Amino acid sequence: MSAKTDTEVVIDGKVLTVSGNESVEYLQKVAAYINNKINEYSKIDDYKRQSAEKQSLLIQLNMADDYFKAKNQIELLEQDIKAKENEIYDLKHQLIASQMKLDQTSKSVKELQDELNENSKQIIRLETELKENKK
Repeated sequence: MSAKTDTEVVIDGKVLTVSGNESVEYLQKVAAYINNKINEYSKIDDYKRQSAEKQSLLIQLNMADDYFKAKNQIELLEQDIKAKENEIYDLKHQLIASQMKLDQTSKSVKELQDELNENSKQIIRLETELKENKK
């Protein structure tokens, strides 16, 4: 676990000291995200007309929505990764089976070539014998 970090951040124009086990950069990034949400909603007229409590609640709901959408996206990506891992596993087994079949076929081809060579030699011997017997 990393050491506790204290840093000052600005959120909605207010300077706050935040602490955490994350880096200063990470804590600043979180503060920037919150500020972006506040700025995004501050541009909406209906939002401006709400009480501070409702404004805070709307931003919290929006951030929770972002969180659950990101979490769902992660789950979909993890499912996709698992499916691709399964596909890779199946392809590796197919490759191994094909390689074994290729090796067996190559062995059969070599055996057939050896047999062909022996048969060719036998034909030449027999033709030679036949010629000698004709003489």
